Amino acid sequence: MSWHHDHKTKEGSMAHPSDGMAWKHFDSENPDFAKEIRNVRLGLCTDGFNPNNSNSIPYSLWPVFLTIYNLPPWMSMKDSFVEVSLIIPGGKSPGQNIDMFLRPLIDELKELYGEGIEVYDAYRKENFIMRVILLWTVSDFPAYAMLSGWSTHGRLACPYCMGDTNAFWLHAGGKTSWFDCHRRFLPMSHPFRTDIDGFRRSTSSLVGPPPELTGWEILEQFSNIPVVYEGVTHPKHKDPKFGKTHNWVKKSIFWELEYWPMLLIRHNLDVMHIETNVFENPFQMVMDTSKTKDNVKARKDVEQFCNRPSLHVSSGNNNKILKPKAAYTLTKKEHTP
Repeated sequence: MSWHHDHKTKEGSMAHPSDGMAWKHFDSENPDFAKEIRNVRLGLCTDGFNPNNSNSIPYSLWPVFLTIYNLPPWMSMKDSFVEVSLIIPGGKSPGQNIDMFLRPLIDELKELYGEGIEVYDAYRKENFIMRVILLWTVSDFPAYAMLSGWSTHGRLACPYCMGDTNAFWLHAGGKTSWFDCHRRFLPMSHPFRTDIDGFRRSTSSLVGPPPELTGWEILEQFSNIPVVYEGVTHPKHKDPKFGKTHNWVKKSIFWELEYWPMLLIRHNLDVMHIETNVFENPFQMVMDTSKTKDNVKARKDVEQFCNRPSLHVSSGNNNKILKPKAAYTLTKKEHTP
């Protein structure tokens, strides 16, 4: 997709909000839909929160927002252009049952894409048949599982590597790790691929990345898995391949949209959680704060899987465990300029 602005106004503002609906109009994957530049592109966002503002009264309320991507960036995120399409009540997260609450919305999206609806363009002062397409969803990682149907827990949590992952278990940390899985995405001639000391001990990476599956190939993977509202959410007898070759728990309701397999990106992670994991955690580690992930358990796992003796923990007086300071952390004197 590409961006285009038909009506230039002073300082990037719009003469009328409906004028901004022509901002984005080209779609190489769906040229018929793109013929009408005012057809609407939507994004769906959801997350749970406690309206009581108190941990002593647990409650999880899930609003589902629709954002309009036709509008330019300085308008699309304004609260006046974000619609609360539905609110999911309940004392806890809806989990995989979220599809039952999304049913009315999906039915409307199917109708708006196929038949469209006659609307009035206040800027051009004319009626036209408007159609609507849902581009993707935006959520955190747990909600990603609820919306996509791919469980984000366990060794196969990555929805892109899917069953073709090199994740392994950290014995001291007690969790799954995807450390060193990234080398497979490098060019085959990259020197990191043959480095047996800088990553996992005595390990090279000579395999390529997992295959990029089309939407139709992904759909084939769970063609025999029922949707939530057709059966039991958590059957007593799970698929014996679950957690071994796949992590599908349901056929998401979004696959009822006829264009869903054609989309290149269906589910996105929101900026807030990317910021936490990509910036805050490394920052806390470099600053060597009490919130650092570089703890004793992590050092014990480093000793088991990596060739980095400078990071190994040792026993001091009274059997106290000593954790040597790492080269990537700052001293107290270096904390301030």
